This record gives sequence, C-alpha cells and structure tokens, in this order.
Amino acid sequence: MSGISLDQARTIICKALESGRALRLKPLSVVVLDAGGHVQAFEREDGAAPGRFAIAQGKAYGAVMLGMAGTAQMARAEAQAYFMAAVNGVYGGQVVPVPGGVLVRDSEGAVIGAVGVTGDTSDNDAIAAMAGIEAAGLQGEI
Repeated sequence: MSGISLDQARTIICKALESGRALRLKPLSVVVLDAGGHVQAFEREDGAAPGRFAIAQGKAYGAVMLGMAGTAQMARAEAQAYFMAAVNGVYGGQVVPVPGGVLVRDSEGAVIGAVGVTGDTSDNDAIAAMAGIEAAGLQGEI
C-alpha cells in the first residue's frame, strides 16, 4: 500500500488553504494523517483559534480509523448515537463525526490516510479538503 508523501501532504494543506481564501472562508486549520492515524503535516492559518488542531485531527482520525468519511459518520451518529458514543469511548474521545474529515484513497481505492479541515462550516471545510486532495492527485471521499 502506498502512503501520503510529505510533498503530497504539503500540497493538500497549501491548496486547501488557498481554496478557503478564494471562497472567503474563516481562517482554516488543516491536518493530514497517514493510514495509521499519525500526523503527517499540519498548519493553522493566522487568526484561527488555537484549539483547532484537536478538531481537525478528530475529524481526520475518525475517518481513517473507521474507514468512514465525516459525512457518513455524522449520518451514523444521527441514526445510532450510541454507536458513535461507543466509538469515541474506544478511541479516547478523539473522533469528531462531522464533515471536514475526508478519507484519502490512492488510484486503486485503498485508504492511505485522511484530511481534517476546520474553521468554517463543516460542509465548507470538506470542500477545502477536497480541493487540496485533488491538487495532490489523490481521491477523496467526503
């Protein structure tokens, strides 16, 4: 299985932030995780709240650990709140089940990591994440 390279992670972050500025979003924070849930890269724009790392990481961590993008996690949480509560218990409260946690897949469809974006609405966060993922030549699943 291939992974997300540091250059790809930097591209994802750069293009996600550029997309956010072009869309006039609030200051964003972007994290890229590898397939094991480890941080590959992170940046927080000037003006973004300092606690945004934990939110971005939680969005991406839930996606990669569950193999389920943020939108699907949110739907699951709405349908089965007890399931997501149990998942958060298993993962020490690290899962933030909302859009903005985007699975990253390689050209063969294998999960190679996840991107978490936070700072604006969850749907706008997901749009910025996808812009970065696509710019890196990878596939994203919102």
